[in-house]
Amino acid sequence: MKSSVALTIAALILLVDRTSVLTPQSSGARNHTLTAVTGIKVGHHTLSERPTGCTVILAEQGAVGGVDVRGSAPGTRETDLLNPTNLVEKVNAIVLAGGSAFGLAAADGVVKYLEEKHVGFSTAAGVVPIVPAAILYDLQVGKGSIRPGPDCGYAAARSATSDPVAEGNVGAGAGATVGKLMRADRAMKGGVGSAAIEVPGGLVVAAIVAVNAAGNVMDPTTGQFIAGGRTDDGRGIADLRAMLRGGPSGRARPIENTTIGVVATNATLTKAQATKLAQMAHDGYARSIYPSHLMIDGDAIFTLAIGTRSETPDVNRLGALAADVMSDAIVRAVRAATGIPGYPAARDLK
Repeated sequence: MKSSVALTIAALILLVDRTSVLTPQSSGARNHTLTAVTGIKVGHHTLSERPTGCTVILAEQGAVGGVDVRGSAPGTRETDLLNPTNLVEKVNAIVLAGGSAFGLAAADGVVKYLEEKHVGFSTAAGVVPIVPAAILYDLQVGKGSIRPGPDCGYAAARSATSDPVAEGNVGAGAGATVGKLMRADRAMKGGVGSAAIEVPGGLVVAAIVAVNAAGNVMDPTTGQFIAGGRTDDGRGIADLRAMLRGGPSGRARPIENTTIGVVATNATLTKAQATKLAQMAHDGYARSIYPSHLMIDGDAIFTLAIGTRSETPDVNRLGALAADVMSDAIVRAVRAATGIPGYPAARDLK
């Protein structure tokens, strides 16, 4: 019995061995981002004059989709159809956008782009592209009347590629910020991050995320905050855990937050399994964002399962890997970000 337990523990340790995490794009040897999943393309369109933008994740051949929303102030589109009890099995794209509720209009441009390519759910009157979406609040950055619309979504879809995903101040992460929970005037720059894990045999799990958190971002490998609410001198990261336990010392910016992301895999999943994968991926939020899933954000994760692998999926394994890769993507997002007026980046504090 003891030996059986020991073997089980060893197997679990092996499956989440972080040595399989694909490393940054320095060598150019392989793709280390969401597009490491064959069949996925990603495009950004950035409205640099504010800044804000949108990010489009295309699965033109269709992918089984799932979603899990944990924040209490979400802005979403077509998430109900991803319920395992509902009809549509596959989606053609996911849109992540800035601009709060206004940014949901970016999905209209993606629908137009896919219809022009005759991609979508087949009906008697033609195809209907299936494009769920989620938004984050970034209207406080720059001129809030500039926000993503259909043209932004169309441009992002048209530019989508299977090349390694651009990270930092791009697309949905262009106006993203972090660390607004206690002192909004001490916030820092968030952004887009992406990462992938490939395990022996070719199974790939990857993530992309736009980090716009009320809380701080932590590197779970060190337990240290790397971006978020700054100290009074502006040179360090405040210990948000100690501040929360010591009592309120500021006011959270209501709803001006939300972290949104996508997990993709080449595994074959049902809609119920894809939903479970999205649920488990939220552990990555909890590891790297403190605190997460608040009343003042709309934290959400979508799943795309391309289904090019035919073996029966191990959902426990996939979920553990999804949490790992989402955590990695969050850390990469703030490390790739560059500062904008009023919002320094993690690299600026070094």
